[in-house]
Amino acid sequence: MLHVVLLEPEIPPNTGNIIRLCANTGCRLHLIEPLGFELNDKQLRRAGLDYHEFATIETHRNWVEFETDSDFRRLIGFSTKGKTRYTDIAYEDGDALLFGPETRGLPAQLLNSLPPQRTATLPMKEGSRSLNLSNSVAIAVYEAWRQLNFAQLD
Repeated sequence: MLHVVLLEPEIPPNTGNIIRLCANTGCRLHLIEPLGFELNDKQLRRAGLDYHEFATIETHRNWVEFETDSDFRRLIGFSTKGKTRYTDIAYEDGDALLFGPETRGLPAQLLNSLPPQRTATLPMKEGSRSLNLSNSVAIAVYEAWRQLNFAQLD
């Protein structure tokens, strides 16, 4: 199983879309507080439709609690400042795909604490700032899941 980790997500519809993605792909979703919304937010529920009950979602009060309480294999950070193209990473079952807040991305200290081969980037045209968070998560999840032969698709 893959883990999707959202560090301090800010925009409810993005997280709602990601909940729906995780429900449909079997990924476990980790939300690291503080969140920019309440989990019962109307926009979050609307974007996630009725998929909330089919997704495995864990909330963590902070980064330390996430690292202590989670059972992921490796952490792979996604950022516009990542060093490795996301398709050049050999994903493994149990990997945690980490994404930062929509307006700030992953903090430099956290990103720099990872080996360069585990800091992923999604290619974009020159001069582009960033992709939407839920789109980025979907791209990363489907690449990792594809490499794992769409494990647990039954």
